Amino acid sequence: MRLTRSFYRTFKEVPKDAQISSHQLMFRTGMIQQLASGIYSYLPLALRSLRKIETIIRDELNQRGCEEVLMPAVLPAALWQESGRWNAYGDLLLRFQDRKGSDYCMGPTHEEAFTDMVRRHLSSWKQLPWNLYQIQDKFRDEFRPRFGLMRGREFIMKDAYSFDLDEQAAAKSYRLMYEAYSAIFTRCGLKFRAVDAAAGEIGGSMSHEFQVLASSGEDVLLSCTSCSYAVNIEKAAVLQKPNPPDKTQFKDMEIVETPGQKTIEEVSQFLGVQPEKFLKSLVYEADSRLVLVLIAGNLDVNEVKLQAVLNASALRLAAPEKVKEAIGAEPGFIGPVNLPPNINIIADFSASSGENWISGANQNDKHTVNINPERDFQVSEFADITFAAAGDTCPECKEGQMEEFRGIEVGHVFYLGTKYSQAMNCLYLDEEGNSKPVEMGCYGIGIGRTMAAAIEQNHDENGIIWPVPLAPWEAIVLPLQMNNETVTAAAEKVYIDLTQAGIETVLDDRNERPGFKFKDADLIGYPVQITLGARSAAEGKAEIKFRASGEKTELPLDDAVNYIIQWIEDKRQTA
Repeated sequence: MRLTRSFYRTFKEVPKDAQISSHQLMFRTGMIQQLASGIYSYLPLALRSLRKIETIIRDELNQRGCEEVLMPAVLPAALWQESGRWNAYGDLLLRFQDRKGSDYCMGPTHEEAFTDMVRRHLSSWKQLPWNLYQIQDKFRDEFRPRFGLMRGREFIMKDAYSFDLDEQAAAKSYRLMYEAYSAIFTRCGLKFRAVDAAAGEIGGSMSHEFQVLASSGEDVLLSCTSCSYAVNIEKAAVLQKPNPPDKTQFKDMEIVETPGQKTIEEVSQFLGVQPEKFLKSLVYEADSRLVLVLIAGNLDVNEVKLQAVLNASALRLAAPEKVKEAIGAEPGFIGPVNLPPNINIIADFSASSGENWISGANQNDKHTVNINPERDFQVSEFADITFAAAGDTCPECKEGQMEEFRGIEVGHVFYLGTKYSQAMNCLYLDEEGNSKPVEMGCYGIGIGRTMAAAIEQNHDENGIIWPVPLAPWEAIVLPLQMNNETVTAAAEKVYIDLTQAGIETVLDDRNERPGFKFKDADLIGYPVQITLGARSAAEGKAEIKFRASGEKTELPLDDAVNYIIQWIEDKRQTA
């Protein structure tokens, strides 16, 4: 590609909403262009990188026996109503009607569509297993799109679905896809970890996230110092040390005035008591019922764990007016004593040890001191509903300590079981003629998100440092004096030789200053830069610079070309 003929432009400034490096650099390099909030056009540089990720994915999945299909992006509501997700999925689902008044949505994910396709085709146990995938645009109506391709509304995704006879076969498919994902992200040249994770809206009993390690990552991850266990903090179990209360230390319960003191911090300072002596009391709406959640005052509720404990399809903090109507007091003054009998109490294990707690009195401007479970109130269930933290004991090996790092989720594998096949009658006849639901797995990779994560992990103050397998172009030739025939002729020869050898090469044939060309080359992050100036061209030499290391070397032209070809081929083979 010659830059004078390309749809190409770089920028010095960035949009105000571009808060993370990948968003800034993709805008500055002209890779993406915003069309609407959370909706982007992929320009040539971005599309080349995206296609490389897709090629790696197809290669790894196809060699493992997966088959590619392409499903519609527009999905009928009837399928989502069958699975029960039409209402449960919430505002992320972009719903609309056609001219006949029929309900549809833009597909945010395709479990229902794939299940429907398979049930139309499936009859006998002899047909299974199947593992089908697609690479397609998705749409989720994010409330606050941000971070460029990290949290957009429209995005490119690879989603795959396995269909098996039984749990044992499904576990084998799950492991196959886990291994495929490990190979995919290794070939992409990324530093990543596979971590135990919550299944979320998609459901299922087992799941792993593939996280690209980056300091800017949204997700907090924990990894054991002694074993290979790694987990998303949302799912990380907290090992509880038994510490039953000493009933001989129980004091008489007492209501105290706390005018205007609502938060743990405010009441703690007002009463002169440490936050860990408080029972933080929060009212949640789980589907259609209210529950009171108790947790030690110095901790926070892990809503992912809480939702799993409650087996709720939807969970949110109850609105203040609903809390006051149900209990008679405002949030901040709520507690477990004398609670209406229709509201169950779910407590974290942290509330099961110690004694003489403090909590709201269910009266405005009042708190109750010296309360104790069993004596003063009854807990429906104790559970692990808080966050693990760095320094905690590993729940897997029980020996190591957990270390914290940050990551960007680029892939997720789920074992679904019969969640969708049961609801949608995706059945087969076994050898005895019995009708059974298929066991399913679901496997997703964010294509654009993987590209953005690669940039987050690989950049410096000058621009992108592409892993070679994902670089839009592998090399750039930089002639510094376009009015010097010796320079331009040498540059042309190097460009043609590299291109004919199969090296993806750009020729910067613009009549620009050397400094401008150097800055653009670093900004875009070409893995190899070949510079030809008046002196080097006259001597029949070229300077080679490797973007990742900054290393430079000067070689005769033919040697330079052969050296670059070998270097690129080595990088391709290790990918």
